[in-house]
Amino acid sequence: MRAGSVRHAVCLRADAISRKTAPQHFLRRAIRFIRSWQVLCDNPQQASHSMRFVRLLALGVTGIILAALLSGLPARAQAPPNVQSRPPLVLAGGTVIDLSNWGTSARDLPDAIVILRGGVISNVGSRANVPIPKDAQVIDCTGKYLIPGLVDGFTGMSSQGQANADLYMGVTTVVARADQFRGMIDFAAHPSPHLYLIDSVGTTDNSSLLANRPEWAARLKEGDHPVELSPQDTAKQLVATARLGTRVIWLGADITAANTQWIIARAHQMGLVTYGEFVSTPYRVAVEAGVDALFNMGRYDLGVIPDELQQPLVTASRGPAANTAYDYASRVPPTDAHLRDYAHFLATHHAALMPAFSLYYARLPGHRNLWHDPAAALLDPAHMYHPSDPDSGEMNYALPGWTRHLPSMAQRWVEQNLRKKADQEALRLWRINQTIYAAGPHYLAASGANAMGSMPGISMHTELELLVRLGLSPREALAAATNNYALQFGWNELGLISPGRRADLLVIDGDPTENIWNARRISTLIMDGNVIDRTALLRLKK
Repeated sequence: MRAGSVRHAVCLRADAISRKTAPQHFLRRAIRFIRSWQVLCDNPQQASHSMRFVRLLALGVTGIILAALLSGLPARAQAPPNVQSRPPLVLAGGTVIDLSNWGTSARDLPDAIVILRGGVISNVGSRANVPIPKDAQVIDCTGKYLIPGLVDGFTGMSSQGQANADLYMGVTTVVARADQFRGMIDFAAHPSPHLYLIDSVGTTDNSSLLANRPEWAARLKEGDHPVELSPQDTAKQLVATARLGTRVIWLGADITAANTQWIIARAHQMGLVTYGEFVSTPYRVAVEAGVDALFNMGRYDLGVIPDELQQPLVTASRGPAANTAYDYASRVPPTDAHLRDYAHFLATHHAALMPAFSLYYARLPGHRNLWHDPAAALLDPAHMYHPSDPDSGEMNYALPGWTRHLPSMAQRWVEQNLRKKADQEALRLWRINQTIYAAGPHYLAASGANAMGSMPGISMHTELELLVRLGLSPREALAAATNNYALQFGWNELGLISPGRRADLLVIDGDPTENIWNARRISTLIMDGNVIDRTALLRLKK
């Protein structure tokens, strides 16, 4: 084996291991790594390279073991020397909002001192207990409230405008999805929220993060509709997408039960989070297999359909059978015993719910025109999938072809009936979710932007509003957009204003635990310990 190949293998292995946090995991992987190289050393054809090989091997293994030992220390990000040497930033006098324990704790800290150093939170405490460093830059937060930057658990980010809209609205981390509705991810956007990548696995997908790579292009090409990959290709795909930095594995409509169970197990072994929006796989099977989150309230309601409606979906996740199943699920009475049983099942298992109410916001009662929000000026309707009408804020519905011969009055009547039908369906789904909420599952906030009237950044706040309307307290809704991601997924770098967490914070002008609308009243946006000029975000160069 050539030295360059050895170095490349060491780097890949170290990169994969660095995604884990448990020291035991590091040590186990390091031991297996050493043993695997011992096998190579026994090969006589490689004896002539032994001295150079051993030096490279020693460096690689030493780095892995050092990473393992460091992983056992308290979480503290290491910044470059020029960042470490900068004076700390101190937020003084504000109230730190407690969002721990799924939003059920309320140990807020008034008149707090929060010290940010090197991109992380280094200290948090009362003014009496935490001295302000002499060289610090101090922001007076008296009378204000401090919360972590918001996390959008499922969204597109296909342009600089969308990145700016997210940041302007306080969304500092996005789980970014590339697909036919949301477009491809704009990796060149700057400034940008932190990107946590999500990728589909197990089916053909033209929008996969791997789809443009020569070795994957043919295997991932969809054709007329997605089809499942072979187990061998799926296993390779998991490894390949993880090397790109993917954090979340997407399990979609066409994955069947056996593959769903296998992928969830393997993804968890690799430290990857799993999302599900199932059709072919019964929801109870996926939940029992340990899927981490269920996306879209208009999809996970399929968990209530009877077996005779589920069976055809195994081979036909689209078409008449699927339409019948969706119609049945949306019409289940909120008081139905099967629905209450399903709600209890969800609440007593690991999966969290990510309802993405924002995809239905413009079809639910009491909505407003989101295009009036200042951040909406950053967004181009032409690059959004089925946006709401900028003038009215209402959803537009494409008329069937046969209506083009009708008088304009008749066409308006058809359109009004399409809107009425869609609104009724959204309201039925909402009432089903009220029954599910009563059982007490855990929630994660995600906008689903930029599809079906949802908008980057803006719709994260409509999501918080709708979670409160559903029944969560404002504090519980904020936790769903912050620390619940740490609790559910182990993303302990974010979600709380606590030492060792990433220095992404919002300073806001009203108490968000009293009224969730106050979460929009951002006076200071801080990302990685740096103050971001929110006004400048609105001056997008087009």
